[in-house]
Amino acid sequence: MSLTLSAPDLTDTAFAARFHDVADAAAHTDGYRPFNEQSLLDARSGRRSPQLLLEGEDAVGAVILGRGQVDLVVHPRYRRLGHATAALRRLFEDEGGMSGDLTAWAHGDHPGARALADRFGFSAARTLLQLERPLTDADASAVPTLADGVSITPFTPGDAAEWVRLNALVFARHPEQGALTEDDLAARQAEPWFDADDLLLARSGTGPILGYNWLKVEPGSTLGEIYVLGVHPDAAGAGLGRALMLAGLARLRERGCTAVELYVEAESTGPVGLYRSLGFADRTVDVQYHRWPR
Repeated sequence: MSLTLSAPDLTDTAFAARFHDVADAAAHTDGYRPFNEQSLLDARSGRRSPQLLLEGEDAVGAVILGRGQVDLVVHPRYRRLGHATAALRRLFEDEGGMSGDLTAWAHGDHPGARALADRFGFSAARTLLQLERPLTDADASAVPTLADGVSITPFTPGDAAEWVRLNALVFARHPEQGALTEDDLAARQAEPWFDADDLLLARSGTGPILGYNWLKVEPGSTLGEIYVLGVHPDAAGAGLGRALMLAGLARLRERGCTAVELYVEAESTGPVGLYRSLGFADRTVDVQYHRWPR
C-alpha cells in the first residue's frame, strides 16, 4: 500500500472527488462523518494536508495531517485488512511532524479506533457527546424568558470583532473553539450554510453582547445544529443560556427543521444538564486521543 499526497488542499477537483468519495462511504456506513468541520476547513485552506491511502489505483482510505493532528479513515470496503495500521506505521516513519505531540479524533468511538490508538501509544483525552432531539411546532411557539432590557437579535457584520472576543473568553479552555479568529469567522461566513439571521445575539439595550446561539442548517437539510452556544461569564446562571436555546429551537423549526443536534464536551456538566433538560438525548460519542512526544 502506498500513501500519496495528491494535492496540497482540496481545490484540486479530481483529488477532492476521490477524497470525498472515501469520506462519504464511511459516513454512509457508520452514520457519522469521519472528518469534522475544522479539519476540512484546514484542508481546504492548506493549513493541513489531505492525503489518500492507495492500494494500486484504489483509494482505500483518507488522511488529514498537520498542526499536531492526524485524522484517518479507511473506506468500509477495505476495513479489517490492516490498512489503518500500515498507514500509521508509514506516517510515523516518513512524516517528521508525526514524532511530536499529536492528537487524533475517533468519531463514533469505534472499537477499532480504540485498539489502533492503544497500539500506537495514544490515550483518550477528551470526550465529545453528540446529542439530538426532534423539533415540533411547539418549539416554534416557545417564548424565551429574558431579563428586563435584554433582547435577542441577529448578527450583523459590525458585530464580528466583539463576537470573536466574547467567544475567546467563553471558550478560553477549549482548544479549537476558543482559538477562532476573525479570519476563521469570515471563512465560515463564506460557507453555503451561513445565514446571519441564524447567529442570535443577546444584548442589554445597546450594551455589549451577553451571549449567543449560532445555528447551522446545511442547504436542503431538515436537520439543524446548535453550532455553538456561549454566555458571558458575568451573565451566567441567570437563565440566558436556556433563553438562547429556546430562541434557537424556534428559529430552526421556523426554517423547516424537523430535528436538531449539537456537540458538547462530556465534562461540561452545566451545558450537558441544560441540553438534557430540553429533551436532548445521546446519539454518538467522539473521543480525542493524545500521544505525547517520543
